[in-house]
Amino acid sequence: MADAAPSHAPKPKDATAVIVFADGHVAWGRGFGAVGEAVGELCFNTSMTGYQEVMTDPSYAGQFVCFTFPHIGNVGTNPEDVEGLCDSALGCVVREDVTDPSNFRAMGDLPQWMAEKGKIGIAGLDTRALTRRIRILGAPNVVIAHNPEGNFDLKALHAKAEQWPGLEGMDLAKTVARSCHQDWTGGHWTLGEGYDQPGAEGRPHVVAMDFGAKDNIFRNLVKAGAKVTVVPAEAGYDDIMALKPDGVFLSNGPGDPAATGVYAVPVIKRLLDADVPLFGICLGHQMLALAAGAKTAKMFQGHRGANHPVQRVGGVWGETEGLVEITSMNHGFAVDGDTLPDNVIETHKSLFDGTNCGIAILGKKAFGVQYHPEASPGPQDSFYLFEKFVGELG
Repeated sequence: MADAAPSHAPKPKDATAVIVFADGHVAWGRGFGAVGEAVGELCFNTSMTGYQEVMTDPSYAGQFVCFTFPHIGNVGTNPEDVEGLCDSALGCVVREDVTDPSNFRAMGDLPQWMAEKGKIGIAGLDTRALTRRIRILGAPNVVIAHNPEGNFDLKALHAKAEQWPGLEGMDLAKTVARSCHQDWTGGHWTLGEGYDQPGAEGRPHVVAMDFGAKDNIFRNLVKAGAKVTVVPAEAGYDDIMALKPDGVFLSNGPGDPAATGVYAVPVIKRLLDADVPLFGICLGHQMLALAAGAKTAKMFQGHRGANHPVQRVGGVWGETEGLVEITSMNHGFAVDGDTLPDNVIETHKSLFDGTNCGIAILGKKAFGVQYHPEASPGPQDSFYLFEKFVGELG
């Protein structure tokens, strides 16, 4: 199929960017940000705010983000809204051309920032139609290219998209995680003051395994009362225990949990056997489930946005059983709820499609959630999970 010419409408005169799908479909637009081409998976995000946080979330490594909200870029960019300094989203697709920033916090504009970060943008597409395509056909492999002269080799771009293997089976955590230990210091953010720097004395010690974590997770652990040390994705059991943790946090991250789990799950199993308190978010939640004996699977379109309803289930919530939290999500894989062992209970489920969104391991201080209680962007409904974890560390 790589020799087949892509099917597409005639190129508009003002087209300076193009999306070429692995199935041969082509969509034209106007480029901004970095010049060049990149290959990855195209997903959509339903958030109406926080595009810079989305674009710097390491969980988006290997992916392009199609924003369903039409006006992206109008509040500019600033250093305080960056969630990770490593590789993250490859680029983005937006409906309207990016306008000049009109927010008092802006310190730069989105196209310039994306160019500096090597991220490709394409504007002028019907993002609702593109989102519908993803919902019907699944998240596709694509190449997005930006050339100010409007010159593209569609056949070569199609071959590149078609030959890209996709995220299933891909371990990306090692490419976005920290390479050495880091003593985390930043805490809660307030307007005009930035992030506070609380002292660590007398706080329970959380060692956070970094699989591609958002910085706001660490800030929320600090806000909940913890001292935080961040270690690389490939940190071993002995390395972690040498830091004398009161609890271990398993972070979010990109790629296939089964692939990252090849080296991470054995460590998590040993931590469970040693009765170390554990808390996992997103990829960390999935790998906690794998360590407990469950399985994970690639989702058809994934969950990405700041408005996902999740319900408390499992008969463990007392008066709040059945309560619905509005959550922030970003994942393309999920725990298969039908594979949970008898000693693992489902604590949360998605009200969109019923997929698993939380587990707890009976007899252990170990739990995880599929969504992002730290938000950024998103609602603050689920901060109690950080308080629950840190509060149980003594």
